[in-house]
Amino acid sequence: MFSSVGRKKIAAQAVFLLVDIIVLALSATVNRFQDFFYVADLFPFALSIVSLVVVVLLLAIDLALDNAYTARPQTEIGIYGLLSIFWLSFNAFSTERWSAIPFQCNSIPTEFVDERLWCKSLQALKSFVWINFLLCLGISLFTLRYSISQYYQGNKHIFKMSFSRYRPDIQTRETSFFSGRDSEFLQHFEKLT
Repeated sequence: MFSSVGRKKIAAQAVFLLVDIIVLALSATVNRFQDFFYVADLFPFALSIVSLVVVVLLLAIDLALDNAYTARPQTEIGIYGLLSIFWLSFNAFSTERWSAIPFQCNSIPTEFVDERLWCKSLQALKSFVWINFLLCLGISLFTLRYSISQYYQGNKHIFKMSFSRYRPDIQTRETSFFSGRDSEFLQHFEKLT
């Protein structure tokens, strides 16, 4: 039922969810060590929870409904664009705050096992928050570029249907369902009245 571009989109969203879960786990580890005190550590934790909820809802609605408005390109571009702006701003703030933490976690004496683990978790978190931002931005830009190119090729129905089910070869008769008043039911109903 999903088109080839739709399968790629869902795969990208699944990768984003996987990285987001990794960020959530790492930020929970880092925050637990600090007793959820520092704001720079709380931003990735909170944003990963928000991203997880939003993307799971988007995927669930897309899988459940054939033509969900939340699965259309314009909605997904907006949501992933907004998420990427949040990830960029929060990552910039947190990365600047984390700059004083040494890169060499092995330089911490071996008797401080918890501190070494915290340092390694934080270093991994630094990387994964930026990977998460890049994935979010990539999904948004890919959807935008593909949608605009298809629209200018004459496939104007791309903005009237679920992006995961979009195929450029759909005939205009099939897409009339998405455009509103031209459905076969309405034509038959008008003949009866």
